[in-house]
This record gives sequence, C-alpha cells and structure tokens, in this order.
Amino acid sequence: MTRLNEIRELTRVRVVLFFREPEAIFWVFIFPLVLAAVLGFAFRSAGVEPSKVAVVQGEGIQRLLEAFQRDEDLDVEVYEDRQEAFDKLRKAAVDALIEPGDPPRLAFDPDRAEAATARLRVQRALTLAMDGGVDAPLGLEPVTETGSRYVDFLFPGLLGMNLMGTGMWGIGFAIADVRRRKFLKRLMVTPMRRSSFFLSFILSRLVFLFLEIVILASFGRWVLGVPFEGDLISFSIVCLLGAITFAGLGILVASRVRTIEGVSGLMNLVMMPMWLASGVFFSYERFPDAIHPVLRLLPLTGLIDALRAIMIDGESIWQQGPESALLAGWCVLTFLVALKIFRWE
Repeated sequence: MTRLNEIRELTRVRVVLFFREPEAIFWVFIFPLVLAAVLGFAFRSAGVEPSKVAVVQGEGIQRLLEAFQRDEDLDVEVYEDRQEAFDKLRKAAVDALIEPGDPPRLAFDPDRAEAATARLRVQRALTLAMDGGVDAPLGLEPVTETGSRYVDFLFPGLLGMNLMGTGMWGIGFAIADVRRRKFLKRLMVTPMRRSSFFLSFILSRLVFLFLEIVILASFGRWVLGVPFEGDLISFSIVCLLGAITFAGLGILVASRVRTIEGVSGLMNLVMMPMWLASGVFFSYERFPDAIHPVLRLLPLTGLIDALRAIMIDGESIWQQGPESALLAGWCVLTFLVALKIFRWE
C-alpha cells in the first residue's frame, strides 16, 4: 500500500467513525444552527432599538405625546397609575418614566446604559418640539434607592440562573459519567430501586445547596447592597423548589445520553433559551406579548419571578402560589418522564 492509499484509508475510517457518533454530529452541525437561531432572534438586527418610555397620565401629557411621536427611537406606553409605571421601571420593563409638568420630570437608573440613552432621546425629542435651539427644560430624577436599581433587579436573576446551572450541569455530567464507565450495568443487578437512584442525585445536590445560597445571598446583601425584604423561610422554600426542579430536569436531559459531549450539547440546548428569555438580564416583557404566556411557563421564569417578589417586594411564599405550583409541576413531570425513558445500559 502506498503512502497515499494509507492516508486515504485512515481518513475514510475517521470520517465513518464520526458519522457513527450522534453526539459529534449534534455538536458540529445541529448545535451551531440552534445557537445561531436563538441568538439571532434575541439580538436580531432591526435597526436602532427604540427606548421604552412610560408616561404617566397628567396635565400636559398631550404635548409630551406629540413630541415623542415624532421620534421613532422612542416607544411610549401611557399609564394611569404612577406606581404601576414605576414598577415597570424597577423591573427593567421600561427604560425611563416621565411625568408631565413644568418642566416634565424623568425618572431613570443612571447606572443602566439603556436608561441613559432613553434620557438623551427624551431630551432630544422635547428640544426638537420646542424649535428653540436650546435644550428643553427637563427635571431629572435618578433612581438610586435600594430596591429600585438595576442591580436589585439583576441579582435574583443571577441567583436563579446559578441554581439552574449547578443543578443541571452537576447532575447531568455525573449521570453521563457513570453510564460511560458502565457502572449502571452493575447497579442493575442489585436490589436497588430506580427511583432511589434518581433521588440520590437530587439529595446529593441539596447537600451543597445551603452553602451555595448562603454565600451568594450574603454577597448580594452585604457587598452589592441588594435588599432582602422577604422572610427567610419563603426564600429557602423557593430556592429548594428551584434546586429540585432543575435537578430533575438535569436527570431527564441525561437520561439517554451516552457521552459527556452529548450531555454538554443537550444541556446548552435546554438552558440557553431560558438564559435569554426568562428575565435574567432584562424583563421578558420586552418580548412580543404573544409569547409571554409561553415564557411564563419556563421553570427559570417562575423561579426568578418568585425570588424577585420575595427579595425585593417582601412577599411570602403564600403569595407565590402560581410560581411554586409551576416549579413543583416541572419537578414531578421531569422525574416521572426520566424514570420512564432512562437508559440503564
């Protein structure tokens, strides 16, 4: 066999072996397409993104609306109640809040780049409406009080994202590893119940939950100054529900995967939409209204909404019934489906 034939045959073998590995095909062909589609939708280029501005009803509002309607970089929503509008600002659903007056007053978080941009656009729109050549008078009200800052909105989202990531990655990798080492076959010849095998992964995850939450919550409270208005019991129950839910989801994702590469791809496929659409970094209300019901059904959305309500608004676990029921439903569903389809070989 000549050297050329030798190289050709070895190359052919490598190509054939590649196409016999579904995980490799997923990583090389499917996952990049999914990643591009998700990121392309979330950060699609559709010109300059307008600033969302809440305007409170009051005397002189018509003059404001006429000025803003001329500026295509402003997306205006009118609210009857100032508190409702301020809640939208606090939850990053809008970039700024404007109250009519002489001069109009604009509330915004100066630490948010989107809010600073909204302030400049509002100022520009009012100045152009005056045709005076000088900046229109505008009262500025920087939002700096604890509980209303962007970091206060962001931290519960990061906490929920961490509970999802550690739960799914830790359990998914562990299951893929024991399957890869043929350890599951040995367990099958023992009197072990299958449900006990799953519960052991969930309970082992909970062993580290207490330390993880204490460290993160303490950092947010004492270093970042994030408020903690709710009671500790409600906060603990929500964190526990979230941890168990994502542990069950991690078991389900890893239930039939044979390799570490395969479970990595599926974990990213499941988690990335929730990273982008569950309100971690910005409110999911910025997505089209038609998909809001779908986004609220995601487990990470329910967890983050509950954490924000407890930490920022001081609500109790009893006021988070829908979110708690959503997490419990995901937990039971993922556990039962994983028990049914789990690959033991």
